[in-house]
Amino acid sequence: MQFKSLTGYKSLATLGWRPFFQQQLTLEEYSLYFPVRVIEQHKSMITVASDAFVANLDLQHSMPEMVVGDWLLLDRDNHFYRLLDRSTCFKRKAAGSRVDWQLISANVDTAFIVCSLNANFNLNRIERYLSLVNEAGAQPVVVLSKSDLNPSAQEFASQVRRLDNSLCVEAVNCLDRDSVSKLHHWIGEGETIVVLGSSGVGKSTLINSLLGTNQQKTNSIRKDDEKGRHTTTRRSLIPIPGGGLILDTPGMRAIQLADCRDGILTTFSDIEELAARCRYRDCQHQSEPGCAVQKAVEAGEIDRRRLENYLKLLKEEAFNSATLSEKRAKDKALGKFYKRTLTESYKQKGR
Repeated sequence: MQFKSLTGYKSLATLGWRPFFQQQLTLEEYSLYFPVRVIEQHKSMITVASDAFVANLDLQHSMPEMVVGDWLLLDRDNHFYRLLDRSTCFKRKAAGSRVDWQLISANVDTAFIVCSLNANFNLNRIERYLSLVNEAGAQPVVVLSKSDLNPSAQEFASQVRRLDNSLCVEAVNCLDRDSVSKLHHWIGEGETIVVLGSSGVGKSTLINSLLGTNQQKTNSIRKDDEKGRHTTTRRSLIPIPGGGLILDTPGMRAIQLADCRDGILTTFSDIEELAARCRYRDCQHQSEPGCAVQKAVEAGEIDRRRLENYLKLLKEEAFNSATLSEKRAKDKALGKFYKRTLTESYKQKGR
């Protein structure tokens, strides 16, 4: 382990240490090990912090996959012992054609879903992020950025609130600290916030305003399509003056959902409630007779766009989950094959 600083955080509580994590330690572990939190992630190492120090820890093949926000135990020689169970975990199917998971963050309390009030504004995308956050178990807050550039900001905010009456939605000017201050309600001491959104929506600018410094690099959007360039290239957990920690993530142009069915059903709970009234239990909400969902669409109670996105996300989730399950089964079978091969090899050597 390489020490970056012998000065850690004021206390473990300011790092987000909670009874949920403390209760996972046995009496023996209390005396032999101490907790640290992953605050930065690199390819071959992670940066961890405690109330005593900040240090780099080299990753080994024997270690489980870890992500920013994780809590783990180190022994008195600063060697990795084990990873603690997560209270929440954000993950998606890896981008592109690769069949695998990509962890985004762990042990997050609140997720700021940032969407700018320009061509980036997209209800379908917001619903996709809401499904991810609801599956993870964190509280979603939709932050509509660049409100100063759109005179209809509150009208757009109303569109988002109609997705869910209990959904928290705030329209802000990320360059104005007074405007951003309305988000402080969710950033108490020890609270962990993750900032999600596409490139160019103002995530880094928002974080700079919350920090009161220009710590995060920012880039302008492309003028032709108002899409952003990747500014943040690694995940890091940053302490906010006055309390709280905020996790910036690289912009994600696409979020493929997998093992996320419950999150989708929570996000579209209004459609789920109607589906329970359909005549057929396996109703696909297309053209089946007695479909309560289609009836609600025709009556204007449910937006057709919302129904189509609900069906699209369920179909995508089912396909990706099946693909990942198949990969897990293949990996398990391959592991057993390797174990049998090694066992036979040892037997032959013993002859």
